[in-house]
Amino acid sequence: MGSPYVNRELSWLEFNARVLDLASETSVPLLERLKFVAIFGSNLDEFFQVRVGALHDRQEAGVTTRSFDGLTATEQLDRIRARTVRLCAERDLVLGEVLAGLAERGIRIVGDAGLNPAQRAALDTYFESRVLPMLTPLAVDPAHPFPYISNLALSVGVMVTDPATGEERFARVKVPTTINRFVDLGDRTFVPLEDVITGRIARLFPGMDVSAAHVFRVTRNTDLSIDAEEAEDLLAAVELELRRRRFGNAVRVEAEKSIDPRMLALIIEELELDPIDVYLHDRIVDSADLWELHRINDPSLHDGTWTSVTAGRLAAAEDRGESFFSVMRHRDLMVHHPYESFSTSTEEFIRQAAADPTVRAIKATLYRTSANSPIARSLIEAAERGVQVVALVELTARFDEQTNVAWARELERAGAHVVYGMVGLKTHAKCLLVVREEENGLRRYAHIGTGNYNSTTARTYEDIGYFTADPETTEDVANLFNFLTGFSRTPEFRRLVTAPTDLRSRFTELIAGEAALGEQGRISMKINSLVDEGIIRALRDAAMAGTHIDLLVRGMCSMSLSGLEGRNVRVRSVLGRFLEHSRIYRFAHGDRDGGPLYFIGSADMMTRNLDLRVEVLVPINHPKHRSWLDKVLEIFWRDDVVRFDLGHDDAWHRAGPDEFTFVHDAQGQLMRWATDLQLSQGTPSQYDLAENVDTGGIRRPNPGVIEWLRDHLGRDD
Repeated sequence: MGSPYVNRELSWLEFNARVLDLASETSVPLLERLKFVAIFGSNLDEFFQVRVGALHDRQEAGVTTRSFDGLTATEQLDRIRARTVRLCAERDLVLGEVLAGLAERGIRIVGDAGLNPAQRAALDTYFESRVLPMLTPLAVDPAHPFPYISNLALSVGVMVTDPATGEERFARVKVPTTINRFVDLGDRTFVPLEDVITGRIARLFPGMDVSAAHVFRVTRNTDLSIDAEEAEDLLAAVELELRRRRFGNAVRVEAEKSIDPRMLALIIEELELDPIDVYLHDRIVDSADLWELHRINDPSLHDGTWTSVTAGRLAAAEDRGESFFSVMRHRDLMVHHPYESFSTSTEEFIRQAAADPTVRAIKATLYRTSANSPIARSLIEAAERGVQVVALVELTARFDEQTNVAWARELERAGAHVVYGMVGLKTHAKCLLVVREEENGLRRYAHIGTGNYNSTTARTYEDIGYFTADPETTEDVANLFNFLTGFSRTPEFRRLVTAPTDLRSRFTELIAGEAALGEQGRISMKINSLVDEGIIRALRDAAMAGTHIDLLVRGMCSMSLSGLEGRNVRVRSVLGRFLEHSRIYRFAHGDRDGGPLYFIGSADMMTRNLDLRVEVLVPINHPKHRSWLDKVLEIFWRDDVVRFDLGHDDAWHRAGPDEFTFVHDAQGQLMRWATDLQLSQGTPSQYDLAENVDTGGIRRPNPGVIEWLRDHLGRDD
């Protein structure tokens, strides 16, 4: 039997390989395939900036401690290198296929050699007027040291010779980021900006001979290093570290395969890297910018359009002129994004609370929010009119630090109480609390979600939001905020399960409880990552006891299936047009009466979530909500959906129908479930498009079919 664990970093690379596999699906529209190549590239950028950067730090510090799967930092870097080289080669092949397919459809991405004289003349004019004024050649000589190359900046390296002296110099030209990466010549022909520059590079060095011009890119270690216990002012410390981040050590160089070996040797020497830190590409260094081309307006090359719908009870309440609060007083509400609208649920909840004269206080956790956030704007408006607003802003949310710092400053100026979390713990929980003056006194309303309060990502991230006015749950949320903002012992929660307090112990106990029932035990998890050693050990023990375990894991999975042949364990990864982000936990005999126990919330089964973050899970008790969660899980486990299944060889295998079409897409089935549901001839459609109203692009349910939906959906949201 092999190791019970799979290395975390290598497991992440296999997740990104699955993303790249989606770009290989020939039944997926071409521009969507191009999108997956772009996502693969941006994912890899973050991986090298953070995970590989951290391993470089450990290696340079001489740390010999092994990961729980038994590898040193050096061994991990070696294996990461080998796998990444293969993935980059696959990326080049897939990208070539996609670009060839686009060319057949009249969309060409070409260099100068592929242009006719008229196009080349137009490009010359564009270069002279729009590009050349922005370029700055930086030569390296005794008076000019090797220039600083910023993180992820695309550069053109140039070898220049003075014909009078024969002296050769290296120069670097930064490719501008303030203009489009792909120059549109107006006839669905695009030229990469770096090709525009390299083809006219001699204009920057008049009187000199240019012998080589090649594209390269540097990735730096960007992991923040902040000692929260030592920082007297966490906000100032984060701002300082953001400035330092620009100067992190280099961890990777990407370049085109044709790069001059002398130039490459100079670059890696100056950056103090080894040849193993170099990754070469056949085409398009930095594929993340392919997002630009994804915006090409050609419906035949894109997925069908999708517009989120308003949850049925909210639409009915709007038609009756009732408030969000009346819906919550009647019964808890659960919504599923992006199938159901984030703007007409979560954003509307905060908008109504901010404008309601009877609202006395609003409290919110802000982990990742958008640059133009309606939720943050509502909090500011509430604070400006005198509502007690408390915003717990997580300043160290990776790559969102700058946005969060800006919102923290603006909220403070509006009069909100801004808190920056707890020492040593990231606040990852997704909670909102509204306190309202009503006829019988103050009443609390709460939202607990699986995703961030981010209007931008809510359109593409799959998440669940839970709204409740239940006194016990809302009191727990209130106590959680008091604990996070004040000075107290950890409160005893009656409903919520929280980290780092009791989530690990509670889940270990629940897993053991199902394991004790042998083949009668059943555990279902839908999560982003499974990498915690203790939880994996508990799950493997349960599997050995015969317990049925179903794991839907989008990203990293460090649980090996080696040695579990013949056991009742299934591990599946489902990817698609939306990023699967919700966390759903089901223990078939977990409640005190021996019945099923359901949770949704912010926590994955990772050590950082269990021990190093503030996380919240809330139990789901209403039978219709439970039935709905079961339906979601059932769709993901169908045999007729495209997915990746983890084998006992610990490799992920593409499974399901050959074609990845809408009908074979789990997310497509959820879209159909949310919109059409025409189960038989004459059955009313959920949405009567003839009765559309102006709701900011959101289609609302026809109230006349809500009762029918209740019967067929098993829920009345």
